[in-house]
Amino acid sequence: MDDLNKKVAVYIDGSNLYHKLKEIKIENTLEFDYRGFADSLARGREVISYRYYVGVVRARFGDEKVNQMRAKQQKLFSNLEKRGFCIKRGYLMENGGKFHEKGVDVKIATDMLIGAYENIYDVAIVVSSDTDLIPAIKYARYLKKDVEYIGFSHKPSLGLQKNVTISRLLIKDDLDQFIAKTLL
Repeated sequence: MDDLNKKVAVYIDGSNLYHKLKEIKIENTLEFDYRGFADSLARGREVISYRYYVGVVRARFGDEKVNQMRAKQQKLFSNLEKRGFCIKRGYLMENGGKFHEKGVDVKIATDMLIGAYENIYDVAIVVSSDTDLIPAIKYARYLKKDVEYIGFSHKPSLGLQKNVTISRLLIKDDLDQFIAKTLL
């Protein structure tokens, strides 16, 4: 099959991407052009599914910081949905004052396997550096699907790089075109 005729599904681990963007000093993640980013990763191929996975911040009575985080996340969700993304929600569990995301990797892996098994896509583009996804990646490849790992040059996942069809590592310059120049 001609590479440009392949159907692409984009799987973005939202928390992973958020932290990688912050590490390279991209602060305005609410206004980041996620759709333009996903389309550029597809390199001219048809994207049939845009998916964004993240643990949901729950409102907490009297906790202004948590409630501000929730309001920002809800604005992000609204922006993503307007741009055609399906948002897959996990949850956040607090332990000792720190929040830990739960259920997100399982949702990515499950959706990737269902898509491969049901022949929904030819290429899965995975924007995550989480090695918990390796078994799903291996099985998608066993089902003759291409899997592309999109990581960041300052913190690549060698485990993912070894198990995908193609890996691409991004630097800040690659992302500048997706950063809002002014706040909306």
